[in-house]
Amino acid sequence: MSQQFNRRDFVKTSVLGASMAAAAGMPVLTNAAVAEEQKPITAKQQIPSGTIAGLTIGRMLLGGNLLTHYTHSRDLRYVYSLAAHYNTPQKIFETMQIAEAHGINAVVIHTAKGVVDGMREYKKQGGKIQWIICPTARINEEMSEYTQSCQECVDAGVDALYLWGVQSDQLVQKPELIKKAVNTMRSFGVPVGVASHQLSVVEVCEREKIKCDFYLKTFHHHNYPSAKLNHDSSWCDNPEKVIEVMSKVEKPWIAYKIMAAGAIPPKNALEYAFSNGADFTIFGMFDYEIDEDTRLLNEVLNMDKVKNRSRKWFG
Repeated sequence: MSQQFNRRDFVKTSVLGASMAAAAGMPVLTNAAVAEEQKPITAKQQIPSGTIAGLTIGRMLLGGNLLTHYTHSRDLRYVYSLAAHYNTPQKIFETMQIAEAHGINAVVIHTAKGVVDGMREYKKQGGKIQWIICPTARINEEMSEYTQSCQECVDAGVDALYLWGVQSDQLVQKPELIKKAVNTMRSFGVPVGVASHQLSVVEVCEREKIKCDFYLKTFHHHNYPSAKLNHDSSWCDNPEKVIEVMSKVEKPWIAYKIMAAGAIPPKNALEYAFSNGADFTIFGMFDYEIDEDTRLLNEVLNMDKVKNRSRKWFG
């Protein structure tokens, strides 16, 4: 993104910011609240990248959950409100700007209220970050709602689409609908992925030869205290099985939930994900975490155990 854009430029025209604030019960940020000019951000780190279906993507992607205030905070319900009050419209756009300045060139997010309009406005204002979005419209035999949602994303300038993991998990016994969703997305001429929490989704897609370009699969170890609580605290039931299955998958793998929503330290999570086969990782980050996390990414990617991992790099 051009460093000539300042805080006022982004927030003043931000449909995304206004929608998020309204959804969270927060007042929409006014121009007066962002009158102070933001100093240009100088990148301290850049990050290695790979290619997915023609898109050049950094090995670390910005996660969208914190941008939509969804924190997976176990039973600490106040954290949702805390995230919403911290990630104001102003801060959301600062976060994406800082991410771009540190070489993070893609954000992964779902079609929460205001996201599609926000993507359009962000691109219009000069933002260069690529948008990888999952439509959350209903998937059924007719596919009219889903097709319309895909069309809206494409019209707004989406760079890639993917099947929402919540939906793929629900449809794992109906592979014909997974295939319909993937083919619908493919018809728009953009790269297409399939996300899942359940490993069986990947196995079904591989068995049925569903033509997606990449997978997004949850992946983390269980070496943290709340892993066994079964209270919004674990998203990868059998990491050893994930390693085994993904070792045979010849498509780019974007690993997500690698920190188990903050329970696993970033360096430990990155080392585990990349050394065991992930090609890219999604990181949910607040603005102040980006500098350190990109530094850790570079450190981990230079480790011998990552360079000499058994799974071939895809992407």
